[in-house]
Amino acid sequence: MYRKNAWEQYTVEDRARLAAFADDYRAFLDAAKTEREAADCAQRLCVEAGFRNLDALIESGEPLGPGDRVYRKWMNKSFMAFVVGTESIEKGMNILGAHIDSPRIDVKQNPLFEDESLAYLDTHYYGGIKKYQWLALPLALHGVVVKKDGSTVNVAIGEDEDDPVLCITDLLPHLAQDQMSKTASKFIDGEALNILIGSAPERDSEKDAVKAAVLAVLARDYGVEEEDFISAELEAVPAGKARDMGLDRSMVLGYGHDDRVCAYPSLRAVLDYEGVPEATLCAVLTDKEEIGSMGASGMNSHYFENTVAELAALLGFEKEISVRRALQNSRMLSSDVSAGFDPCYASVFEKKNAAMLNLGVCFNKYTGSRGKSGASDANAEFMARVRRVMDDADVCWQTSELGKVDIGGGGTIAWLCAKYAMNVIDCGVPVLSMHAPWEIISKADLWEAYKGYCAFLELA
Repeated sequence: MYRKNAWEQYTVEDRARLAAFADDYRAFLDAAKTEREAADCAQRLCVEAGFRNLDALIESGEPLGPGDRVYRKWMNKSFMAFVVGTESIEKGMNILGAHIDSPRIDVKQNPLFEDESLAYLDTHYYGGIKKYQWLALPLALHGVVVKKDGSTVNVAIGEDEDDPVLCITDLLPHLAQDQMSKTASKFIDGEALNILIGSAPERDSEKDAVKAAVLAVLARDYGVEEEDFISAELEAVPAGKARDMGLDRSMVLGYGHDDRVCAYPSLRAVLDYEGVPEATLCAVLTDKEEIGSMGASGMNSHYFENTVAELAALLGFEKEISVRRALQNSRMLSSDVSAGFDPCYASVFEKKNAAMLNLGVCFNKYTGSRGKSGASDANAEFMARVRRVMDDADVCWQTSELGKVDIGGGGTIAWLCAKYAMNVIDCGVPVLSMHAPWEIISKADLWEAYKGYCAFLELA
């Protein structure tokens, strides 16, 4: 089935709107390198758009009605935004769901050590990464340190030009004969991903003088002591800003496209909705997808269901059956990225069922692997419905699988939402170099995703 390159249909005005949206997205990507930062950015955008804090309304008991706009940040790591519709919530919502966590290097709870006058942080990688890609790369440290008194210290080191950066060292090729003979998965052990953070000793220190110097910096600049690492969440991510890519500026190179390239247009589609919708609209930006959606801030918990119950109660629906009906009757796009077809690695793709850059937003009817194991396989009726929605809104779209049948595969949050018996299908942006420190997307695909999400909210 022939799909036209999206760029071919754009007018001068279209390209200007696309460029402006891509600039906004790059700014979001730079400000949201962790799930906490993404949730903070989402909250700021919601407040600027006139949304109210649902938790405050729950506490006051103030009822809600059609047209009300509310948000909820959950554990500072997940986020939901709603626009209340005129229809009963029992008839279901139009939901856009994406995740805001990305593969990275996490700092352990007892991380700081010195070896031969070099100070390091011990780490545990998060999500599916090629470990060797994180060597000899400028890294920034983002996160929070929560002290025993409950006060929180926000950390962001390595992003400003005057900031120092951190690094995981690599072995020079002159001495790497044994290392180079290893497979990529064994090139470096996970326990060897130690982040170099200092080399100058503290004066007059008798033992671990470099470690002592690092602790002195932490105490001076952040009021943090070594034991505070126990209650810290610190993430090492690539240092630097997202950049326009290509001589034609048609792409964006950045960290965390998976899955913030879907999270941002999902949120914007809800924020930009004008008027009062028929069905209640929802954007849910969730944590922990890269490690199976486990934990209290992951989609495998009940935080989303509980939030819908709170929303329903403020709308006058306090029975459990109302919440069950609301979720069951909802329609959802699980907004997650797909593997973009890369001609340099064509052998792992089945070309006519691959996601191509510049052909628009991509629908994955199913994900999973090895015989669709773990897939949420959308039914044909719902697939037909979203086809009609996209075509009626003149959205460029395509379908794909994630690699060849016995090679590829992956998972999203779709199956977790399908547990409520709602209709859900994966729908996102093709990505090159997925899960690498720096990933690549097409601005046209980003724009078509936003258009598609807006159409889904309006017409689904």
